[in-house]
Amino acid sequence: MKAFLKKIQQTRYRTALVVVLVVVAFALGRLLRGGAPQTPAGGGAAVQKEAEVEVWTCSMHPQIRLPKPGKCPLCGMNLIPVTSGKADQEEVGPRELKLSPAAIGLAEIEVAPVERKPVSAQIRMVGKIEYDETRLAYLTAWIPGRLDRLYVDYTMVPVSKGDHMVYIYSPELLAGQEELLQALRTVKQLEGSDLSSMKRTAQQTVEAARERLRLWGLTSEQIEGIEKRGTPTDHMTIYAPISGIVIHKNALEGMYVNTGTRIYTIADLSQVWARLDAYESDFVWLRYGQEVEFETESYPGEIFTGKIAFIDPVLDAKTRTVKVRVNMPNPDGKLKPEMFVRALVRSEVAAGGKVVEPDLIGKWMCPMHPEIVKDGAGTCDICGMPLRTTESLGYVSVDDVSGGEVPLVIPASAPLITGKRAVVYVRVPGKDGVFEGREVVLGPRAGDYYIVEEGLHEGELVVLSGNFKIDSALQILAKPSMMSPEGGAPAPGHQHGAAMPSSPEGAPAAATVAEKVEIPGAFQAQLHELYEAYLTIHDALASDSKDKAVSAVKTAHDVLDAVDMKLLEGEAHMTWMKHQANLSKAIKDMTDAGNIEEIRAGFALISEEFPAVVRTFGLGVDEPVYILKCPMAFDGRGARWLQKTQETRNPYFGAVMLQCGEVIETLSLSTSHQTGEHQHE
Repeated sequence: MKAFLKKIQQTRYRTALVVVLVVVAFALGRLLRGGAPQTPAGGGAAVQKEAEVEVWTCSMHPQIRLPKPGKCPLCGMNLIPVTSGKADQEEVGPRELKLSPAAIGLAEIEVAPVERKPVSAQIRMVGKIEYDETRLAYLTAWIPGRLDRLYVDYTMVPVSKGDHMVYIYSPELLAGQEELLQALRTVKQLEGSDLSSMKRTAQQTVEAARERLRLWGLTSEQIEGIEKRGTPTDHMTIYAPISGIVIHKNALEGMYVNTGTRIYTIADLSQVWARLDAYESDFVWLRYGQEVEFETESYPGEIFTGKIAFIDPVLDAKTRTVKVRVNMPNPDGKLKPEMFVRALVRSEVAAGGKVVEPDLIGKWMCPMHPEIVKDGAGTCDICGMPLRTTESLGYVSVDDVSGGEVPLVIPASAPLITGKRAVVYVRVPGKDGVFEGREVVLGPRAGDYYIVEEGLHEGELVVLSGNFKIDSALQILAKPSMMSPEGGAPAPGHQHGAAMPSSPEGAPAAATVAEKVEIPGAFQAQLHELYEAYLTIHDALASDSKDKAVSAVKTAHDVLDAVDMKLLEGEAHMTWMKHQANLSKAIKDMTDAGNIEEIRAGFALISEEFPAVVRTFGLGVDEPVYILKCPMAFDGRGARWLQKTQETRNPYFGAVMLQCGEVIETLSLSTSHQTGEHQHE
């Protein structure tokens, strides 16, 4: 009996303890929430409305909907609230989303004002040093003869203007000297004569004989020596016309030469040219006369400068670049022909995408020699051409500057760009936590900013970080968003199993391609080799190995150069040229990258281009290609990539978030493809 009573007592103690714990937990919950909400007069309906449960989702996997915050079970990222209650969303417009302060913090939303401010674009180019063609000189034979002596008998010898170069024998030279001496004797004989006409004729004969010798290349000192000596010579010395380096030796001792035969080529290296490759996207910022900064491998840390003297009017169809020529002073001879250089042009931008060069505002410039700049009209000191206003060469005018033309800009991370559309999210003034989606018209990108043409006003607050999460929430609510301009259904790629049919394995179905053009198997084999090089880069990035990635990029560069576009004809040929240019630019960006993050950025560019290449030309193998996407890459802008397998290996995060991403499309690699692109996503 005592044992039974003791057991009842213990049971009562445990029950009391549980009750106390429940009360304490309830009290703490109220305390953390800032106190229980006051029940309004009129009933409990309002209480129920206030206490409506939030739904939490993943911005990458919007099909995940949980009743409380936490981690996404698919990718591990933090969940965000879908809504704070239906009443809140009913108060906002069709393109607006209202978030609580807690949701804004969890989504890591940052805003910045739309500003009018001067911005600058940095254009990076690569190229090599070449001879200045205007400073090349040929030393030629001005009379027929025999080269009895070459004083400079090997190339790359520095010479100064006036140095003796060649000792030449010429019978015609001997006859010309005899004619001069005979004319001088005639003049001397007629000194005491009264026949003025004969004296005048004899003097004219002397001048004509002197001029002939001068035209044959004899200097005034040489002609005076012949006259003083009184006897002719059958040899003549030829002197260097300019100072420089002998870069070619075109004759040998003992050779007989005719008038005009080239003997030496001399290059003046006190000024050189740099020929650079500029991509199409950079044309808008390049102007004649702009200053260019250079770096070389030979002199690390030393900056050389020059001015743009010529921009090729014709685009290279293979590389999609134009040649930009820069005049560079080289007084110390450090810059040597064939030396590779990296160049940088800084363009200050005004409204309308115009280029501002403060030192050239209101100036006049020579169209042939950009180093000739004057305050007013006139002619060039070098070539005599009329000077032109810098405004006519594409620079901002004095009136534009005095009018205060400053571009309206937003940070480059603000817009979500898809195809021809650009969407930004703006914080609605006067409404706490409300963000509005707005389509805008953007001008060119200048560094870290986009120029705004239409759609925004100065002072408005645009979302810099978290804009993709806002867009995902709007998609879930079936409101207009980046991927769904009209609203309604969520964007393609988010309605798994509904908007996109599934294959038996559960992956999205393979894209179908109409067979219009037969692609040669040899060309597909070369593309497959390029695809394998692409996969090697992917594996290196997914493994966080910069060294392997650098090596794989070099391989991809060589493989791309080896692709023979002559195997294609007609439309297929033209289509490949466009793809090849974009791939080449992306590989170049990775080649110039200084760290693995920059390589990943270049890899994203290749990954945007490669699906279209595969759809268009195929790879000539019977295996699928899976296209995966991680919306979290690059601060929420998202990025795609290709894999052979469906298992996610994220190249943009590596080990940090290796499984972030999912298959959005499967491509089948038949041997015949059309030359048009098929967009599926």
